[in-house]
Amino acid sequence: MQGSPRIAMVAGETSGDLLAGLLLGGMRARWPGLASVGIGGPRMAQQGFDAWWDSERLAVHGFSPELLWRLAGIVRIRSQLRARLLAQRPDVFIGVDAPDFNLGLEARLRSAGIKTAHFVCPSIWAWRPERVETIRAAADHVLCLFPFEPELLARHGVAASYVGHPLASVIPMLPDRAAARATLGLSPDAPVLAVLPGSRRGEVAHLASVFFQAAALVQQAQPAMQIVVPAVPALQQGLRRVAEQTGMAARVAIVPGRSHEVLAACDLSLIASGTATLEAALFKRPMVIAYRVHPLSHRMMRPKQLQPWVGLPNILCQDFVVPELLQDAATPRALADALLQWLHAPERVDALRQRFTALHESLRRDTARLAADAIGGLLA
Repeated sequence: MQGSPRIAMVAGETSGDLLAGLLLGGMRARWPGLASVGIGGPRMAQQGFDAWWDSERLAVHGFSPELLWRLAGIVRIRSQLRARLLAQRPDVFIGVDAPDFNLGLEARLRSAGIKTAHFVCPSIWAWRPERVETIRAAADHVLCLFPFEPELLARHGVAASYVGHPLASVIPMLPDRAAARATLGLSPDAPVLAVLPGSRRGEVAHLASVFFQAAALVQQAQPAMQIVVPAVPALQQGLRRVAEQTGMAARVAIVPGRSHEVLAACDLSLIASGTATLEAALFKRPMVIAYRVHPLSHRMMRPKQLQPWVGLPNILCQDFVVPELLQDAATPRALADALLQWLHAPERVDALRQRFTALHESLRRDTARLAADAIGGLLA
């Protein structure tokens, strides 16, 4: 095509904003005059993205009363966005993750003759395999983060490219723990526990109190332990309230953003299942993964799970390389005990670091360029 394209994108939540920001960087390197509009967050804004709505508007947590309360607003946003895109007709629409929002929108735009791409293959290999039919109807091309996904999609007639995981290029192979601690003002010698209870309000509501109580038990056993909580700015005040309610306000450092610096600085982490678990793995840090959702959500999702793991590091390694404590099993005592076991098993930590280094190498590609090339091929 001639000139620079006009791209429409939707990224939901913090992880989608991060991925979309990296993709936009690659596309802007290829097309300096690129125009991009839609739904996004601060990482996308740094790349010149014009956000008609903020990505935080799409953040929900499972099948819960919160979802029912917000559903009408999300449906209204999608309807207004679809009408606007059909009127202004971008050269390509890219849905970044958020499959429940994006795939239906992509299908409508594609049926109207607009090229569509989906960045991040929905985890049909982990649960809901029937969703591949929805993907085939929605996307002209899928950009895959994991090397086994394009072949799986090809079996179902879906064009796809493996572009690597962008975080594998952003995160250094050998993170500098000392420099990260200095930047955060932490002691260079005392151990550090990173606590990441999620980037959604619902996750924080379900997990933050339990996580802080577990951190208190760890600190009781290891008095020198420094506890750091990287917080999505919009959730920072809520986390401070939970810290006060659990008696941890003076014992934890809650910092806005900076999750990568916190993971680089830590010795181990307590972390909600999601993209952050892969980030911790790429930083080669031992972790305990936990998750709690509304009981209705758990009952609906459990029968559709295809693998015994829920955490990305375990799924990608095809093994329980780190503990997972879910729902009622995620008690403060159980979480604290699992964390403390890492501190007493240096040989186990060394073996984990080797597994995570191999994983990092397998995911490291020039993602921004490969993704931009795939979008260029779609536009051509």
